[in-house]
Formats: sequence, structure tokens, C-alpha cells
Amino acid sequence: MPFRSLSRPRERLADQIYDQIMNAIRSGEISTTDRIVQEKLAEQFQISRTPVREALFRMEQEGILVVEGRGGFRIRALGPKEIAELYGARCAIEGHAARLLAERNDPARNDQLRDVINRAEDLKNDTVEAYFQANMTVHRAFVEATDNRFLLEFFDNLWNRGASFTLFATIESVDLAKSLGDHLGLVDAIASGDAARACERMIAHINDGYALQIEAGRLRGTIP
Repeated sequence: MPFRSLSRPRERLADQIYDQIMNAIRSGEISTTDRIVQEKLAEQFQISRTPVREALFRMEQEGILVVEGRGGFRIRALGPKEIAELYGARCAIEGHAARLLAERNDPARNDQLRDVINRAEDLKNDTVEAYFQANMTVHRAFVEATDNRFLLEFFDNLWNRGASFTLFATIESVDLAKSLGDHLGLVDAIASGDAARACERMIAHINDGYALQIEAGRLRGTIP
């Protein structure tokens, strides 16, 4: 695993390690089949095992990793029930965000959302990571536009999990382009000023993503 050496200063070492491991998971350098061993990581980072252990235990508490043997971890795979729960939580968070934005119906904010979507979806490559980042950037922009820090915190908690990327990566077997969906249509619903319509449109969009996930899982044999 190609980790770079760490600087030692204002940012805690455990946080730096956490960020690098998360980036490696999102880029696919660490997959669900890899065993993550704290001793090996400490050697690669050229530091003691304490901050490495702290970062790994934090990832376990957040549901990203599971313990496997002494000093070892793996990315936690999500089962059908957890997948349904994850998408249900997204509906609650992002549906409410769409409702708030429609109630305000700020033309300048709506234009900003359209700009974010156009820039994010102008992909330079068609990798899983590129689609994941584009999709996350767009959906985060909707939640961030509400100026509700708690909604944004809940959103980040769901999307920043390593499991979110590995789950998203499974839809490659269907069609990654479908993952982006009609994001501009969501802005149009918000711009209508109809809060119920905007909420319903966002929830329907998220449920389309859930259906895509289930289809991919069945193709791979991971979901019955």
C-alpha cells in the first residue's frame, strides 16, 4: 500500500493516518479482500503503533472496518438490511434538505447548485472513484445549501464511510452513468417552490439509486 511519510505537527498523527487509509479505500488501493494490519502500517508510516491503532479503532467505531484476528482489520461489507437502512437515512436527510431549499426558493442558490452539478458531472475519466466523487459532491451541495450544520454532519457521517465507496463500487456491474441520475431535475423541483414536490423528487431519486444497488447486488450474487 503506497502510503507517504507523515509530518508531525498541528494535525494529529492519528488523523493523518485516518485520512490516508480512507483515501486508499476510496481509490480502491485497499479492497474488501485486503487485510489491514496495524504493525505493517506502522512500518510503512515509520511511526509507533499507537496512532495507527487509534486511527483503526476509530474506523471500527464508525462502522468502516471490522476486527479480524489480532491486530488485523478488514473493510466491513454491508448486508441487504444495512443497505436499506443507509438509503432510508439518506432519504430522511436529503429529502428534508430539498424541502428546506424549496421553501426558501433562492434563485441565486439554485443557480449555484446548477453550477456545482455541471462542473461535478464534467468527468475527465469514467472510473468508479470519479463517479463516486461527482455524486457525493452534488448531493453534499444540496445539503450544504440548507446552512443546517447538523444535516451536513449527518450527511458526512454516511457518505464518508469507506463502506459507502465499496458499496457504490458494486454498481459498476450495472452502469455507472446511471448513478448520476437527473440532478438538474432536482434543482427544477426545488425552484418550483413546492416543498412537498421537491422532497418527493429527492426521495424518488435516492430510491432509484437504491434500486440500482439492488440490481447490481443480484448480478454479483451478494443479494438474493
